[in-house]
Amino acid sequence: MSTESAPKRRRVTRSPSPEKYYNLDESYEPYVPIAQRRQAKLAKLSSLGAASDKEKAKRAQEEADERADEEREEELRKEKARRERTLLMEAQEVHNRKAAEDAQKTEVEKAEEKDAEILAAIAARRKLASDLELAKGIQYTEPLKTSWRPPKYIRERPDEENRRLREKYHIVVEGEDVPPPIEHFQDMKIPDALLKFLKSKRISMPTPIQLQGIPVAFSGRDMIGIAFTGSGKTLAFCLPLIMFACEEEAKLPLVKGEGPVGVILCPSRELASQTYENILQWTDALSREGKYPRLNTLLCIGGISMSEQSHVLNNGLHIVVATPGRLIDMLEKKRFTFNNCKYLCMDEADRMIDLGFEDDVRNIMSFFKRQRQTLLFSATMPRKIQDFAQQSLIKPVLVNVGRAGAANLDVLQVVEYVKQEAKMVYLLECLQKTAPPVIVFSDNKNEVDDIQEYLLLKGVEAVAIHGSKSQEERQYAIKAFKSGAKDVMVASGVASKGLDFNDIQHVIIFSMPKEIEDYVHQIGRTGRSGKTGIATTFVNMNTPEQTLLDLKYLLMEAGQKVPPFLLTIDDPRAVQGGSLKGCPVCGGLGHSISNCPKLEDTQRRQMASHRSNVDTGGY
Repeated sequence: MSTESAPKRRRVTRSPSPEKYYNLDESYEPYVPIAQRRQAKLAKLSSLGAASDKEKAKRAQEEADERADEEREEELRKEKARRERTLLMEAQEVHNRKAAEDAQKTEVEKAEEKDAEILAAIAARRKLASDLELAKGIQYTEPLKTSWRPPKYIRERPDEENRRLREKYHIVVEGEDVPPPIEHFQDMKIPDALLKFLKSKRISMPTPIQLQGIPVAFSGRDMIGIAFTGSGKTLAFCLPLIMFACEEEAKLPLVKGEGPVGVILCPSRELASQTYENILQWTDALSREGKYPRLNTLLCIGGISMSEQSHVLNNGLHIVVATPGRLIDMLEKKRFTFNNCKYLCMDEADRMIDLGFEDDVRNIMSFFKRQRQTLLFSATMPRKIQDFAQQSLIKPVLVNVGRAGAANLDVLQVVEYVKQEAKMVYLLECLQKTAPPVIVFSDNKNEVDDIQEYLLLKGVEAVAIHGSKSQEERQYAIKAFKSGAKDVMVASGVASKGLDFNDIQHVIIFSMPKEIEDYVHQIGRTGRSGKTGIATTFVNMNTPEQTLLDLKYLLMEAGQKVPPFLLTIDDPRAVQGGSLKGCPVCGGLGHSISNCPKLEDTQRRQMASHRSNVDTGGY
């Protein structure tokens, strides 16, 4: 073995690997393809957007929560304030707010708003109908059919000719399919016996209200007839009823317990008695020749014994003339029924359906069991009453001769200023103006008696009539005055509605009534049937200024002389720049509805009635 040692191997140092070499450069970024880099960028952006949306949603929720908390706190605060608030404070705020609004309005606007409220209250009244019709919602849409037809030449007359005739007689009509006017009674197909009787009473030609009103009534149409006092309205509504009753009797005679065919309502006993007497004359003249049946007519008013007319009730009943109170009493006692009644007429209808009489009329309506023809007649029917009446009628025809509430142009109106203490003495002077008979009107019952006593002491033959006198006294006074046994009749308003006295040349109004309607009716006792007359009216400081203003406008409308002291009265509405339309409730031209004395009187009566019912427990 060799002793020589082997040579030593030398360690070789290698150079660093490339990988280690590259890691030494910390700024180096490995290569990433473009497509990968783009996807990575998009993913990053998406994650940032989602985070932003979540942040916004979170922020919006927080804001909504804050608002909800604030609203809850506000509601709690208001609720607390409402609990602490008193009704007095609320009323005071409403009052202050209304006062601020009113301060910005003119006086005219305030007056118009007040009038509109009153009119709306009146218009809200339910229509006149029977309880059965109102309860079952029964509504009639077509008028009653009748057998009457005008002559052929009148039916074929052109509308232009009908219009010319109406203009000739100053007739204004409203309604659908208005029957044509007829100028002669013969063409109305009135029986000869009745024509002869009318001629004997110097009635040969129909008046304007008859010329148009009778054909309308004969046709079965509901009607509102308006014409000045003394224009023949009574014949216009009585004649159709007489002919209808004759037709019913001819078809099948009525026996005991049947009837009436029709009823005429009047506001006063005197007017009902006068209408009853007229019907008796016309029916007697009709049956005298034997061609037409005798009709039974019943007078149904307070103050007389109904047993005296038992002979009428024991037979078939054709016509009833009545005042509301006694008629309701007879119907409730079932002395007769309205089961077959198909004709209802209200004379002085504005009084009958006025606020104070509406309940009585509704009560009477409740006894009707079938459709009826309804006619309303008056000399004074304000527009508001017309509108209310038309709601209760079926396709009504309005026949108007002149303005509703206008004075009769055949009456010379003289207004004189007479001190209260000088009235009695001056009354004697006025009685010398014309020959008797003369009517003196006063609204005060005690004053009526005082005037009669004074005239009797002065040797004047005078009678008196007012509501507090017995029926026998009232009938005696009217009979004595009509017969000429007495020269002067002193009367309250009870004698002013519709009563017809022969040859009255002079009416003296000792105390001016508050309602201008009453004045129109009172002066209408003269100047009737085409004749002329004089009306002398006493006024003084006791007469309300509003009444004097109504009187002033009425005189101006009629073309009468207006005394200087009336000319000096100014209309406050004219000063305010308002329109002078007149009152729709009473027709007065000198005031608005808010100052209407008729409305005030009606409200006073209603309050008195209510207090009476409360005091008596409603009985």
